[in-house]
Amino acid sequence: MNLTENHNTCLTPEQKTKLSKIRHLALDMDGTIYLGSNLFPYTVDFLNTMKALGIGYSFLTNNPTKSVEDYLSKLSGMGIHADAGNMYTTSLAAIDYLKSHYPEAKRLFFLGTPSMIRQFEQAGFEATADDPDDVPDALVVAFDMTLTYSRLCRATWWAAQGIPYIATNPDWVCPTDQRTILVDCGSLQRCIEAASGRKPDIVLGKPDPTMLDGIRERNDLEAGEIAMVGDRIYTDIAMGHNAGAITVLVLSGETTLETALQVAEEARDNPHPEFFPADFIVRDIRELGELLLESHGA
Repeated sequence: MNLTENHNTCLTPEQKTKLSKIRHLALDMDGTIYLGSNLFPYTVDFLNTMKALGIGYSFLTNNPTKSVEDYLSKLSGMGIHADAGNMYTTSLAAIDYLKSHYPEAKRLFFLGTPSMIRQFEQAGFEATADDPDDVPDALVVAFDMTLTYSRLCRATWWAAQGIPYIATNPDWVCPTDQRTILVDCGSLQRCIEAASGRKPDIVLGKPDPTMLDGIRERNDLEAGEIAMVGDRIYTDIAMGHNAGAITVLVLSGETTLETALQVAEEARDNPHPEFFPADFIVRDIRELGELLLESHGA
């Protein structure tokens, strides 16, 4: 672990070697490159530095409500110019999972937004209707801000019929600064389970390693050549650990230094901790950029 607060701690040779092997960064979005709708002032410079070092990067999100095009449009509006190769969402993870594990599945019943469904349709899938006679090959349940009661009931019916059932992410709620609670995919899964007795066959998204595995395969990387960078120990850092990647916790979002140190202390005393500490702790991606510059000899 490396605590670089006030730049008083230098990299050890072991840490420098580990950082020098990084060829690609998997970047969480909210809390890491921006907060809410505000881009951190150092994000663009950091990304330019990574390009200069020859380090690739991908943006990851557990939120499947937007298509890749919609996310790229949001990033562009913030001043980040990226393409589809820089983006990996739980929708893409679900598409990759279906194609790998259920190659014959083409017709899907969705709990998901129109933007997400378009992403699946672009990948060659077809959305079935809310009709008991329109039998899907698989059920996909996601964070659905357009949810209607009849579709929730239909999804529960299909779950009870035993067809392949994939959930895009485990989040109970989606963070918001509004005075409401945004019921997320994990809560919908629990509702379906209570009514049908069926859990998803797989829950994708952080901390499941599927997204990182997909990025690694896309870029022909070894596990030790990719770093997961994010602000949450129980999702970002847990996913990195589960994928065997280098993990970097930034303190620019949800997790405080106090919490990070507590997790590290508990892990030292417990051979099977609930959460594993990050390999590196930094204030923000700007500080990570400085460490990478140092470790890559730039």
